[in-house]
Amino acid sequence: MGNRPDRVAEAIRDELSQLIAREVHDPGVGFITLTRVKVSPDLQAARVYYTTMGDEKAQRETAKALKRATPFLRRQLGQRIRLRRVPEVAFFYDESIAQGDRIEQILQDLKAEASSRSTSNDLGDDDE
Repeated sequence: MGNRPDRVAEAIRDELSQLIAREVHDPGVGFITLTRVKVSPDLQAARVYYTTMGDEKAQRETAKALKRATPFLRRQLGQRIRLRRVPEVAFFYDESIAQGDRIEQILQDLKAEASSRSTSNDLGDDDE
């Protein structure tokens, strides 16, 4: 039984990806990627996580556009996925991608700093 929410989540993610790309004509919905969907064990709620290109203002516009499109998307899910009751859909910006990018940047900066230190130390050793 623990497997079913995962299967339903994957089906919802696939359908929503197609719907957003082809059916949602709101200009506020920019280029978005659905990263994951979490469905409650009773299949009554679906949390859809997404990322988007652009700055903070673009992210806010996308969030508003997704909120406007949610009733349409839920109706479409009801027609495309065979479930007794279509889960309530809520969209959340996925911060984990941005956090991962920030960590990667910090690691690259540390590596560059360490290599510049070793280079300057090597140069300093030659002067002695």
